[in-house]
Amino acid sequence: MNSSQLADMREAYGNQELSLESTHPDPIQQFTLWFSDAVEAQLVEPNAMTLSTASKEGKPSGRIVLLKGVENGKFIFFTNYNSRKGQEILENPFAALTFWWDGLHRQVRIDGAISKISPEESEAYFQSRPKGSQIGAWASPQSKSINSCDLLRENVQALEKQYENQETLPKPPHWGGYQVEPNAIEFWQGRANRLHDRILYTFINGEWKKELHAPLINLLPPLLRLTLQD
Repeated sequence: MNSSQLADMREAYGNQELSLESTHPDPIQQFTLWFSDAVEAQLVEPNAMTLSTASKEGKPSGRIVLLKGVENGKFIFFTNYNSRKGQEILENPFAALTFWWDGLHRQVRIDGAISKISPEESEAYFQSRPKGSQIGAWASPQSKSINSCDLLRENVQALEKQYENQETLPKPPHWGGYQVEPNAIEFWQGRANRLHDRILYTFINGEWKKELHAPLINLLPPLLRLTLQD
């Protein structure tokens, strides 16, 4: 694919409007409303999100993980603590989450501090997973170099034999949940002519402040607005 092909790629977005008046005062409630819309629209894995972390030197990395809960205003996911993301969270306990719901032309960005949830909460979730997923968490030395996939298959077979008479496994000490406590959440609604609506919530002095961010077609003079829409 050459640069001209990439430059020509674009999609006309719809005309759903996002405004200060139409959004909830609480961004967690607004997220819940939008997430429900994504589920109702039957989008593929609406809980998939990009988790961005950074090393102590500030070198960023991102990957897709699955949101598994929103509790007390915090966004929860589970992973291997020994993975690259786990190491970066240990060194630099801040993260960004990004949701993209293509069918609705919507994006949500969340920034905040990140910490582990309790071992008890992690174990309860771990043992609610399918047995195969529990075995997989034990079998894979995530983010480590391996000589071949034979190692994983051998680990799985050994664990299946070890726990053949049990439906649940103990939680691995290197596996569990993280929670992101947001200090900023931005809702983005795709609009015509790339003049998208953006609402930014920031947590200041113990409460959420909501404001519009450019670009916004509603703030343009009427004549210029008509010109852009032609």
